[in-house]
Amino acid sequence: MDSASPSPDTERYTSFAAFYPFYMTEHANPVSRRLHVVGTSLVIVCLTLGALRDWRFFVAAPLIGYGFAWIGHFVFEKNRPATFKYPVYSLMGDFRLWFETVSGRRKF
Repeated sequence: MDSASPSPDTERYTSFAAFYPFYMTEHANPVSRRLHVVGTSLVIVCLTLGALRDWRFFVAAPLIGYGFAWIGHFVFEKNRPATFKYPVYSLMGDFRLWFETVSGRRKF
């Protein structure tokens, strides 16, 4: 077992490298992964529009991103989003999944 993987004593990931394989097991359903990729894409659009047009897009970004992701978790995966326990690693996972998908390294 990787020393950064959670032990029964700590139950916490201490590195993103150890967390990401867990992240992917929580996103096994292809519809859920697609919803995450669409949501992350829309977050990127909102952040861009927030910077260029109107600050309210910044407010919309997390609502849209989490909305798509949480539908994937609650409806398709039937699990609790890792965001509640690992907010930073989970966000990093969303962007890594997005990058792997749009770059063709992971099937959409």
